[in-house]
Amino acid sequence: MWWSSDTVAVVTGANKGIGFAIVKRLAQLGLTVVLTARDGGRGIKATDSLRSQGLHVWFSKLDVSDAASIEGFVSWFRENFAALDVLVNNAAVSFNDVDENSVDHAETVVRTNFYGPKLLTEALLPLLRRSPSSKSRILNISSRLGSFNKVKNQSIRRMLQSDDLTEDQVEAIAGRFLESVGDGTWKAEGWPEVWTDYAVSKVALNAYAKVLAKRLLGKGVSVNCFCPGFTQTSMTRGKGSRTAEEAAEVAVRLALLPPEGLPTGKFFAGSKPVMGSKL
Repeated sequence: MWWSSDTVAVVTGANKGIGFAIVKRLAQLGLTVVLTARDGGRGIKATDSLRSQGLHVWFSKLDVSDAASIEGFVSWFRENFAALDVLVNNAAVSFNDVDENSVDHAETVVRTNFYGPKLLTEALLPLLRRSPSSKSRILNISSRLGSFNKVKNQSIRRMLQSDDLTEDQVEAIAGRFLESVGDGTWKAEGWPEVWTDYAVSKVALNAYAKVLAKRLLGKGVSVNCFCPGFTQTSMTRGKGSRTAEEAAEVAVRLALLPPEGLPTGKFFAGSKPVMGSKL
């Protein structure tokens, strides 16, 4: 066990569902955890419920889709903590039911699921603890819907799979998708066919994680992605093959892997943390 009560974790979108379950499990294991939520009232209620169980949980309001909110959160974090050890980018939205595929809210989905975690991560990078005995870690809660092979456009897929992929290219891909939504060509451009806007947002998040992992290689920070699978949350309207607690258990095991041989640039999926592949 490399962590202690001085180990600080931040979990976004955590007033319910998988995020809440991750906060609870991390706190049960003895870490100091910051629960964030865009709704202050719901976030405080969730935090109070955990504190009533004797768990060391803080709360800060954070809307990852709002740059000003991210800036305010980072300032608050600096005032209250010396360093960050674990960042779990969990906050995400989708406006489709399980069997629907509308892109009416594509801009909101991409801004929340990709640009938000990216902006927050970059803002918190200077605060990550770079200790050889622990190593900081970033875990993005992602989806297999965002696997690069879901993109049928061959030129975009080749770009995503290239070892020379850049951050600018990732943003260009996200921008190109939003442009295709705007001009009505998205169905013909080879984007993922299921939950298209959500899938593209996760393609971009996975691609950014790949680039970031390469940038931080050898600098004491691990960057990985995890797909919890079809989980019973509000996003799936309560449908799913596993509970939020079961998904969170695996996510926490990944977030707390031993520093020795800690993987980076990996995509994990399913119920066991050993199921990883290169991003």
